Amino acid sequence: MASAQRAHYQVSFAVLSLAAMSYSLLQSLVIPALPSLEHSLHSSADAVAWLLTGYLLSAAIATPILGRIGDMLGKEKVLVVVLVVLSAGTLISALATTLPIMVLGRVIQGAGGATFPLAFGIIRDEFPQERVVGAIGFLSSVLGVGAGLGIVLAGPIIGHLSYHWLYWIPLVPCLASVVATVIFIPESPVRSPGRINWWGAVLMSGWLVAGLLAVSEGPIIGWGDSRVVGLFALAAVLIVGWVASENRSTSPLVDMKMMRIPEVWSTNLAALLFGFGMYVLFTIVPQFVETPSHFGYGFGASVTQSGLDLLPFALAMLVVAPLTGRLSTVFGSRRVLLVACCFSAASYAVLVLWHTHTWDILVAAALLGVGVAGGFAAMTNLVVEAVPRTQTGVATGMNTNIRNIGAGVGAGVATSVVVSSLTANGSPTEHGYVLAFVISGAAMVVAAAATLAIPRHRSAPFEGGAGAVPAAAVVALAD
Repeated sequence: MASAQRAHYQVSFAVLSLAAMSYSLLQSLVIPALPSLEHSLHSSADAVAWLLTGYLLSAAIATPILGRIGDMLGKEKVLVVVLVVLSAGTLISALATTLPIMVLGRVIQGAGGATFPLAFGIIRDEFPQERVVGAIGFLSSVLGVGAGLGIVLAGPIIGHLSYHWLYWIPLVPCLASVVATVIFIPESPVRSPGRINWWGAVLMSGWLVAGLLAVSEGPIIGWGDSRVVGLFALAAVLIVGWVASENRSTSPLVDMKMMRIPEVWSTNLAALLFGFGMYVLFTIVPQFVETPSHFGYGFGASVTQSGLDLLPFALAMLVVAPLTGRLSTVFGSRRVLLVACCFSAASYAVLVLWHTHTWDILVAAALLGVGVAGGFAAMTNLVVEAVPRTQTGVATGMNTNIRNIGAGVGAGVATSVVVSSLTANGSPTEHGYVLAFVISGAAMVVAAAATLAIPRHRSAPFEGGAGAVPAAAVVALAD
């Protein structure tokens, strides 16, 4: 039976895509609904922001840890547990009538961040070698597709249903993916024997929490506030301790030798900058288009309309995502990432130069959709191609984490820039938005420069820790 199931890798891919889409929708559906949730839950804007902050913190901590546990104990087993936890958190949020309970549900949902590294590992272990690059590329793009669809769907859900449906609707595919994973996904025979360096996990969790809290609070209380500076300083100290702990450990959570592979560290640097630039589309552009036109800019759009303005982003990703594997095979993942950074930078150039018509927003969203589709796919494939099979989960988990950290920093910086331009009537100036677009575009340009640091040819195979095997040649880099 197991061999028969393994022969139908397309079914496995459909199940993994469903699981990935469930998590992606939950990641973004809440963003446009925050003002409505603030009113419905009788809370302040700062308190409601924890629906995003708690989710991000939880995902940042859980993703690499659960990815490593999957490498050790079996990716299918851990994926089932992750999807059950994701469903439980979604149910709690759907039933919540108070903010603390909804935040609790969101924190539990954050464990779903491990869905992607576990799925990448399953694909690498189970799929025919010639299908790995394309499958990983498409699945990587699902994160962006789900984020775009979540932004689009949030308005109609809030407008025609209650906020509870922000969670009831994603709960259906979450539960379906649990059942389908148990039935159709075979357990991988690839294991990485060892144990978890829990002290390293604690230190990693500490610097992630400190750093992301600083990024979340910076736009609210000021980047120069002693609490924000203190959090950044604490994060820096904990990072040093974490690296030292992992270097000394015989079974590190994140192998620092792996992180120093030229393809890995340079791709992670590009991911940090790419994440910094991309998230502004979801946080700043909706605010811009919803601003009443009598302020001299904006279109006075509703939440639903502002979501529809970003629909080209999701559509572009749906069109480009299936092509990313073939493009990486023909041209190399490095070149695909470089072109993706250029498309993304071009999207912000459009917003800087032209933002007086709805068509300007639509074109910019489509350009960024093309860029994100190619970028997500290429970054994941570059990491997968550089590490052993037994390190796939933790390596791709860290890459996702680093990209999310960049997104958090980028969103925080852009928000601060916009808020700092507030006029006497409480509205940001057009210049504030334009400056945020300039900064985001510049991050994409620097990401393109970082991509040039990625070696054209793969380094010597990395020898991991105990039980690791050399990285197999998934697809040779063509550039």
